[in-house]
Amino acid sequence: MPARRPFAGWFAVVPDWPDISVVMPLRNGARDLGRSVGAVLSQDYPGHLELVIAVGPSDDDSEALARHLADADDRITVVDNPAGTTPSALNVAIAASGGAVVARVDSHAVLPAGYLRRAVHTLQVTAADNVGGIQHACGQTPFEQAVAAAMTSRFGVGNANFHYGGQPGPTDTVYLGVFRRAALERVGGFDERWRRNQDYELNWRIRDSGGVVWFDPQLVVDYRPRSSLAPLARQYRDYGRYKRAVLRQHPRSLRARQLAAPAALIANATGLLLATTGRRRFLLVPGAYLVTAVAAAALAGHDRQQMARLPLIFATMHHAWGWGFLVGR
Repeated sequence: MPARRPFAGWFAVVPDWPDISVVMPLRNGARDLGRSVGAVLSQDYPGHLELVIAVGPSDDDSEALARHLADADDRITVVDNPAGTTPSALNVAIAASGGAVVARVDSHAVLPAGYLRRAVHTLQVTAADNVGGIQHACGQTPFEQAVAAAMTSRFGVGNANFHYGGQPGPTDTVYLGVFRRAALERVGGFDERWRRNQDYELNWRIRDSGGVVWFDPQLVVDYRPRSSLAPLARQYRDYGRYKRAVLRQHPRSLRARQLAAPAALIANATGLLLATTGRRRFLLVPGAYLVTAVAAAALAGHDRQQMARLPLIFATMHHAWGWGFLVGR
């Protein structure tokens, strides 16, 4: 993880700061909403800033809390998202906003100081259509911390630089995103068919239309992983399902890393199945995966407790993603 350098003194070349609209999908997010909203409103952005929260049907106090926050600060607008999905929330919020720049922030994400200022500066100096950075997974419980370690491991998530860093420059996708409104209008906004993977799909259309998606490793946003194994499995299953759906829509968007998880699932399941017929040599395949997972856990884990949890977490992420990819939606 790159060090978070101070942002001060970096912005003198920007003559004008466009109005910025921060759009936030919210559903069952009351736990983290106050911290997320507070981080947005405390940004030292020189231009006009507004926050539009799109609230979906929730089982907690999300809507009441959002409206309470809006009553306390006139920079906040709350709109309804009856469909309840993330892409519909983003489109509803974008439609209700007016800034020339649109920044996506999820209700569990906490922006660091100077984030919006740096992102808009990068938009200006690179002429990109979307700028984003790193999804810094950081859990609070021991299980969440182990998942965070898996999400910053190349064995866990492949070579997607928004998980762990890299050099600044054009890329295929980024975490969250700070967009030119004109680019969103050019490609038609978020496709509401994609409950998951909507950011990757949108960034593909931006790039396919001639635009640039820019990765800035200094834009680091904290992310809290799932808190137990079953929700983690469902999350990664859905990632795989919607990745398959996006590939059907945009086959040229395929990356080699996206085939690793389904290949691992097929290989391990085949090896175990053949081993049950007496051909035990095929146990070498799942055995090799297990040895690799244990070795990766030793590299990624910060203590023995994490190292013990990580092989199962790796296997859950990979096989749930692979299963979702293979069965599709």
